[in-house]
Amino acid sequence: MRVVRLASEIDFDGWRLAARALRAEGVPPEAVVWTVEYDLFAEPTSPVIPDEPKGRSGTAGSVGVSGGPGSAPRYGRDDNEGEKPFTVPKPFIDLAGQVVLHRSNERFALLYKLLWRLEREPRLIDNPADPDLTRARDMAKGVSRAAHKMKAFVRFRLVEGVEPETFMAWFEPAHRVTEAVAPFFARRFTAMNWSILTPDACVAWDGETLKVSEGADPTDAPREDAQEELWRTYYASIFNPARLNPRMMQQEMPKRYWRNLPEARLIPELIETARQRTADMVAARPNPPSERVLKAALRHARDGSYGEADPLTVEEATAAEQVCRRCDLWRDATQAVAGEGPARARIMIVGEQPGDEEDLTGRPFVGPAGRLLEKAMAEADFDRRKAFVTNAVKHFKHEPRGKFRLHKTPDRGEVQACRWWLDAERRIVKPRVILALGATAVMGVTGKSMPIAKARGAAIALDGGAQLVVSWHPSYLLRVPDPDAKARAYADLVADLKLAKGLAA
Repeated sequence: MRVVRLASEIDFDGWRLAARALRAEGVPPEAVVWTVEYDLFAEPTSPVIPDEPKGRSGTAGSVGVSGGPGSAPRYGRDDNEGEKPFTVPKPFIDLAGQVVLHRSNERFALLYKLLWRLEREPRLIDNPADPDLTRARDMAKGVSRAAHKMKAFVRFRLVEGVEPETFMAWFEPAHRVTEAVAPFFARRFTAMNWSILTPDACVAWDGETLKVSEGADPTDAPREDAQEELWRTYYASIFNPARLNPRMMQQEMPKRYWRNLPEARLIPELIETARQRTADMVAARPNPPSERVLKAALRHARDGSYGEADPLTVEEATAAEQVCRRCDLWRDATQAVAGEGPARARIMIVGEQPGDEEDLTGRPFVGPAGRLLEKAMAEADFDRRKAFVTNAVKHFKHEPRGKFRLHKTPDRGEVQACRWWLDAERRIVKPRVILALGATAVMGVTGKSMPIAKARGAAIALDGGAQLVVSWHPSYLLRVPDPDAKARAYADLVADLKLAKGLAA
C-alpha cells in the first residue's frame, strides 16, 4: 500500500506530482491512500495568492507539473527524472482543479482513479454516463455553487477604530473555495481594504496584494455596523410579496448562510405577511371612471376614432386607455396603468411599462423600481406629488413562467402604438420638462433610440418648447450586479432628478 501525504487540503500541485509518479510506476488506485499531513511546528506564513487558484498553473494537459518545495508529496520515491509524461485532455485538468476544492475525503482517490482509467479509455472524459466521471462532475458543480454563494452572500462590516478604513466579513463556504474566489473580491473592491475570515483560510486585500493565512473563528469577526440597517431597509423595499416562492428562495439563499446575512432577520416576517400584502395590492383597484367618460372610451374603442375625439382630461385618458386595443398587450394584462399626478404638472416622468405590482394595483411606479425612485427623489429633494408620472407603454408585457410573470421589454411596434396615449397625456399636462427613464421611455417620447449614457446629464430641446432629460430606469439599478456601477448609476439618477427640477423651476 502506498501512502501519499499532501501538504494541504487543496494541494492540487502535490496531487499532480504524486499522480504522475504513481501512474508511471503502474500503481493501481486501490493500492494508494491519499492523506494530508500538517506540520504543527512549521512557522506560520502569509503567502501571496496568484491570479488563479493554486494548482491551476503549469502546462495544460500534462499531469505532474512541478509544485513548489512545500507542496511536494512524500511517498517513498524522490527521483522522477526520465519518466515519460502521461498526457490527458485539458478538460480533465480543469475538472480536477475544481474537484480538489470539494470537502469529500474521496476526492484525491477519485481523481487518481479517473487518471488511471484515462490511459485505457482515452474517450472517458466525453462519457456522460460514467459513474466515476458523474461523481467528479457533481463535486465540481458543488464547488462552483459554493463559489457563487460566496460571491453573493459575503457581507462586509466596518472595523471600528482601524486606520486606514478596513472592512471585514465572516463566511462559511460549503467547500474550500476561499482562496479561489479571493481574486474576484480584489477586482470588485480594489480601492477598499478588506479581510474575509472563514474556518478554512482567511484572505486579506490591502489595495495591492492578496494574502492568505490560516482559518479563523466567528468571534474574530466584527459585530453589526450602522450600514446593515440601511441594507435591511433596501432589502425590504425590493421584496415583492406577489412573487414569493419560499422553496425557490431557500434554494438560492440556503438557510445555512442566513446567520451571516443582516437581511435574514427580516425574511420570516416578510414571508408571513406576503399573502396579506398581495391581497391588499389586488384589492386596491383604481376608482371606476364616470359613466360619461366610460361611454366616450367605448366609442373610441368601437369606431377607432382616436384622432377625431382626443381625450381632453386626465380622467378621460385614463378611462380610454382601459379599452385600448392598439396592440395586443391588453390581452394578458390585468388592466392598463395610466399616468397619475397634477393635470398641469411642470414635470412629467416617463418610465418603460407597468411591472407586476403596477399591473395589480393600477398605479405607476409602486413596485421595487418605484420604491427605489422615491428614495432617489428624497435625496434630490424632489416632490413626486408635483410631477405627472406615467409610462411609455400602458400594459404590462410579460411571459408566464409557472405562477410567476417575468418582465419582457416592449418592442418598437408596441412602443409606437402606445405613443398616441403618451402624446395625449403630454397635450393635457403640458409639462415644461420630461424626465425619460430608460431606453423605452426615450423611444416613447422621441420616437427614436438614444444611448442613455451619452444622452443623460443635459437638457434636450423637444418640439413644442418642452425640454427632455434622460436618465437610467430604476429597474436597471436593481439588476446591476457590480456595487460600484450601481452606486454610479444611482448617483446619476439623483443628479438627473435635480436637473429636471431645476429646469422646471
